[in-house]
Amino acid sequence: MTDSSPYTPPAIWQWNKENGGKFASINRPIAGATHDKDLPVGKHPLQLYSLATPNGVKVTVMLEELLALGHSGAEYDAWLVPIQEGAQFSSGFVAVNPNSKIPALMDRSDAANPVRVFESGAILLYLAEKFGAFLPRKPAQRAECLSWLFWQMGSGPLLGGGFGHFYAYAPTKIEYAIDRYAMEVKRQMDVLNQRLAAHEYLAGDEYTVADMAAWPWYGALAKGQLYEAGEFLQVHEYTHVVRWADQIAKRPAVQRGRKVNRTWGELASQLHERHDATDFDTRTQDKLAAT
Repeated sequence: MTDSSPYTPPAIWQWNKENGGKFASINRPIAGATHDKDLPVGKHPLQLYSLATPNGVKVTVMLEELLALGHSGAEYDAWLVPIQEGAQFSSGFVAVNPNSKIPALMDRSDAANPVRVFESGAILLYLAEKFGAFLPRKPAQRAECLSWLFWQMGSGPLLGGGFGHFYAYAPTKIEYAIDRYAMEVKRQMDVLNQRLAAHEYLAGDEYTVADMAAWPWYGALAKGQLYEAGEFLQVHEYTHVVRWADQIAKRPAVQRGRKVNRTWGELASQLHERHDATDFDTRTQDKLAAT
């Protein structure tokens, strides 16, 4: 369906609470808290407040990968933030992330001087530097890795808030908007496909934070798991992205990280909150998923 009715922007834009589609109830043109509520704090120094959207999965994958390498200091509590209910606008969450977006991290390793980190790319970089992992040390390789990390941070909103919104969530299907963002997403997939045709991973031969940032978005898209848009975008054409997506999906830490803070899909794929490595045990996982 195409909305062909003409639209002339008003001289002064005004917020229409009823406009906005699926997320109209939580979208607003102002920042700050809507209600007072403290965030819970668990037993580990790293406290993650998130949801298993692609941006949230980036961080839980990173934490599970660090633990798999033997970095015991990467043990973490992952608290569920149901953004559909506006939990990201609590006073406690806004204190950690004034932008009210998941994920948000508190590092309480130094109890007297806790560190807040928000924006998924910043969290990945912070953890990589803290633990000395998944970020190349040599300047040239480091620059390549950071370039792809920031490429994803800049490109992702065009896939999510652009294509994803107008294709899957907008109350009206607008041909121009869908065509514009579909073209851009296919261009981005071609960028990745050409890179991965010549390299095993985005930064080269080494699995890095760049892959962890891109995989939850573009890996899911390549496998037809994002917005049910696989056929529409003909994602099977990007064979090198598909190879890369499959390769990363086989990693045990990735499989664990993808489950954390997930509240949809098959019960076996869900782990609403994570406070200990044993939470991945089938019995515990099923119990949490059923709550």
